[in-house]
Amino acid sequence: MPMKTVRLIEKASKELSAITGLDISTTLGVEKDNSHWKVTLEMIEKRAIPDQMDILGVYEVLVDEEGNLVSFKRKGLRKRMDTQESDEE
Repeated sequence: MPMKTVRLIEKASKELSAITGLDISTTLGVEKDNSHWKVTLEMIEKRAIPDQMDILGVYEVLVDEEGNLVSFKRKGLRKRMDTQESDEE
């Protein structure tokens, strides 16, 4: 039975955190393709004082219908205080 989206995001976040040893900052997005869910998460790579200088990593996580991690990769890094422009027009 397919998982609810909220539970699927929670499971992906916990698995990525366990693998990388990093804490989650926020969920940036989730979408489904034919066979997997793609969850985009922001993880705290390095804490700083003040926290606006924290280094955050953007990760793309693929999970199956049961919420099992299939793959993940870091897509980029940024300082918490930096804003990003959308690629979409």
